Amino acid sequence: MTTVVLAPDSFKGSITAADACAALAAGWRDVDPDVVIVARPMADGGEGTLVAFAAAVPDARRMPLTVAGPDGRAHGTAWLRLPPTVDATGGTGVVELASTSGIELLGDDRVPWDAHTTGFGQAIAAALEGGVTRLILGIGSSASTDGGAGMLAALGARFLDATGRTVAPGARGLAAIQTVDVSGLRALPPGAAVVLSDVRTPLLGPTGAAAVFGPQKGFASGDIPGVDAALAHYAAALAAALPAADPAAAGAGAAGGTGFALQAWGARVAAGSAEVAALIGLGDAVAAASLVVTGEGSYDGQSAAGKAPAHVAALAHAAGVPVALVAGRVASDADTSAFAEVISLADLAGSADASRADPGRWLRAAGRTLAAHRPEPTLQRRTHRR
Repeated sequence: MTTVVLAPDSFKGSITAADACAALAAGWRDVDPDVVIVARPMADGGEGTLVAFAAAVPDARRMPLTVAGPDGRAHGTAWLRLPPTVDATGGTGVVELASTSGIELLGDDRVPWDAHTTGFGQAIAAALEGGVTRLILGIGSSASTDGGAGMLAALGARFLDATGRTVAPGARGLAAIQTVDVSGLRALPPGAAVVLSDVRTPLLGPTGAAAVFGPQKGFASGDIPGVDAALAHYAAALAAALPAADPAAAGAGAAGGTGFALQAWGARVAAGSAEVAALIGLGDAVAAASLVVTGEGSYDGQSAAGKAPAHVAALAHAAGVPVALVAGRVASDADTSAFAEVISLADLAGSADASRADPGRWLRAAGRTLAAHRPEPTLQRRTHRR
């Protein structure tokens, strides 16, 4: 009997990893109704992290709440409670920045100077109030470049200007900070906090949060030096209050500097894809599989450097199991040599726009194609185009 592990990341802006699994599974069953499907939707800390844990962990519970979105408007979201374990007697809280302070929540209306991470901090506070003894924090898809100040403020820190007033939220208020009061800052839970991120950039400079990620959040090129200077001022003020704050640390620039704030709080930054895979038991599932299928929206030249499909492929190769790639599009610079079979939804649909318009349809078609060919370890790699 064929056992297929489905472990795609989300197809960003198109379909969630869990829904991608469902569509691939339906297509495979069109051809082979007896197949055993093991769904392990993947994430790297960004959009889809909560869904990945909810799908893979029995008895996980969504805990709804309302937070301040990245533009300050009330936004309904949830954090996820994972059941208690031996080393986390109160359970683990999973909080996703994408669904609380993420850029997708703004649509096309970017507010780069004013967007903040308050909602993310509010969700973390809710998880702590819910009694969790460990936190898993996914920080991809941020809308802001506030250095995580909004998050820390929601956890009890105070950022004051020269007159003793609270500074404005977002990047706009960072340069005005004169005093950081952390006397009311919540402590880490006893089981600590793990931050999921595949971004390794520092907070400041030409490879930092403002320079690398500022433009996608709406900053003009002329804004970047000022934002970087504001982050530097904020970093110095925070380091005076929290000595663990290190703007040069790997991952400090993730999520507009939220990685920096979390490290200052005492959290540990981990490679998102690898940590998620370990936490959802992907390695054991892969070892028992006949085939592994992974994918993401756009597989390009950067995908092999630590993104979810690359990690899934590495696990499959280590177990001697063939792995196939299904992507919304496969860029010309992408290295696909790790995969026994490669399917581009854009090629199946005739264009990228057509595949994005109905991703479930074309993922189901990809599932049928894979079921018909059933890649084996010794098969030459095939790329399907139409």
